[in-house]
Amino acid sequence: MCRGFSTAFPMDLATLFHPMRLLTLLLAALGSTAFWLAALPLPLLLGPMFACLIAALAGVPLKGVPPVSDAMRPVLGVAVGASLTPALFNQLQDMALSIALIPPFILLIALTGYPYFRKLWGFDHATSYYGAMPGGLQDMVIFGEEAGANVRALSLIHTTRVLIIVSAIPFIVTWFWGLSLTGPPGDPASAVPWHQALLMLVCGIIGWWGGVRADLFGAPILGPLIVAGVASMAGLLTVRPPAEAMLIAQFFLGIGIGVKYAGITMSEIRRVLTASIGHCILLAGLSLIFAEIVIQTGLAPPLEALIAFAPGGQAEMVLLALIAGVDMAYVVTHHLVRIVVVILGAPIAARWLR
Repeated sequence: MCRGFSTAFPMDLATLFHPMRLLTLLLAALGSTAFWLAALPLPLLLGPMFACLIAALAGVPLKGVPPVSDAMRPVLGVAVGASLTPALFNQLQDMALSIALIPPFILLIALTGYPYFRKLWGFDHATSYYGAMPGGLQDMVIFGEEAGANVRALSLIHTTRVLIIVSAIPFIVTWFWGLSLTGPPGDPASAVPWHQALLMLVCGIIGWWGGVRADLFGAPILGPLIVAGVASMAGLLTVRPPAEAMLIAQFFLGIGIGVKYAGITMSEIRRVLTASIGHCILLAGLSLIFAEIVIQTGLAPPLEALIAFAPGGQAEMVLLALIAGVDMAYVVTHHLVRIVVVILGAPIAARWLR
């Protein structure tokens, strides 16, 4: 079995149930409870995220649960794949003009983000370049490390981007569209036929394993998405993962974002975190401009445009789209194009610039 897939399932139970991991789970549960009692949106995602963030900033040595967090990503991939139907191919032509806005969107992000980090905050060239790119966190950190960037700073920059965008969108959706985002994200497990549940499990495992073997970017999500999409197109898969699985996925995704701040120092807070927040403001402005272009030209409804052009994490944006009940094909296609353009184009542009 390939390395990236097998290492997601460690056999050391003592390591898995480390006291700091149990403390992290407890804090995350308290965060979810606080958000639920305050009637805030997405309590199982934002509650753990902010509880872990606050604890990390207070110096608590948090530990995530990578095996479970990694296993939640295929759930999202299967959920998206199950939403794809033959009508998607008819939609691609309608999306063409909107998709064509993605490359200039990324170019403007790079042209504003690079000088922001390089000139205003004094980061080195590689850190500024890969910190400005709105790609996947892991991919940008890997590319940056190979180019000699500050890996810790890169990780914090992209974690902060994901955290702020994932936090802001639910409140925007709640205030402007009146969506509560507190209802169950699907049917209960008891309503899912056993053969459909088994098929989704098979799609998730085969897709994840195959995606890692093929060295596919975002393999834990994109691999299951492809396999489940094929099954859905063929009429074999007719339901999404149950609500319980989606709720658990929210919880562990929230923990995964929050614990990345563990061990952060005061100097990192003053420089890296502050710079990251400013960069997110730049990103938000550009995202709103392009979303408004899409809305005014009638290429997509406002909610779809907003989520499609929000440069958050792939898993988190997929989850928000699923919960908000928007056009999954439109949103997922735009985020896939964004990630592909950044992953393929960033290293090439870096060599050209150098």
